Amino acid sequence: MVTATSDIRFDVPLYTQTHAAHYLDMPPSTFRSWAQGYHNRFRNRPPVHGAPLITYLGEPHSPQPSIPFIGLAEGMFLSALRRADVPMQQIRPALELVRERLGVQYALASKRLYAVGAQLLFEVSEGQDLDRTERREARKLIVLKNGQYVFREVVEKYMRNIHYDDGDGYAARLHLPGYEVAEVMAEPQVNFGQPYFTATGTPLYAVAGRLRAGDTVEETAEDFDLPVDQVAELSERVERGVA
Repeated sequence: MVTATSDIRFDVPLYTQTHAAHYLDMPPSTFRSWAQGYHNRFRNRPPVHGAPLITYLGEPHSPQPSIPFIGLAEGMFLSALRRADVPMQQIRPALELVRERLGVQYALASKRLYAVGAQLLFEVSEGQDLDRTERREARKLIVLKNGQYVFREVVEKYMRNIHYDDGDGYAARLHLPGYEVAEVMAEPQVNFGQPYFTATGTPLYAVAGRLRAGDTVEETAEDFDLPVDQVAELSERVERGVA
């Protein structure tokens, strides 16, 4: 298996699980189950186990940053699958098979997944390693286009926002979801991985901090030289507690 050399993307925890969930526009509980796995017990049926799906460098229940940039990128892909309304519990086995066939570390954040992942998903859905439900759910993520299997548009849209390093082929920059007006990016070499407005390079946390302190949208936009509508969009997310 190909391994990554020492790199801030892989081995430095930059985000708490809650912040990572907010950046990906999803519930923290969902992100937490992806990072740490889960074990659900039931009274009248067998327990359900789920292994971690993304890179996690912390200790359980720790409030400290535990997610490296590559984990955020892996979460971005899984978030795309979530938007496709496919139960993660039923797609997990197919994802594990695809990761094995890709043969690279951090497969969910690799350009190879973008390039051949849909075709591999079709191939594993045709095999005998999955049950009928798992095969059916896997096929819901892909469509046949010009004789080749590709990810559905809802998945493809998210994957287009993952920008890969030309050298090792792993995610290097993310165009974060959840914003219709502002363009917000995250890359480990800028602001130590913290999201920023591409219009000015201003860190998201700096603008959000001013809004939480009571400054108006107009005052904040003027002070940071940002468009008012972009700051207004962030203000709405601050009010909802997801910024």
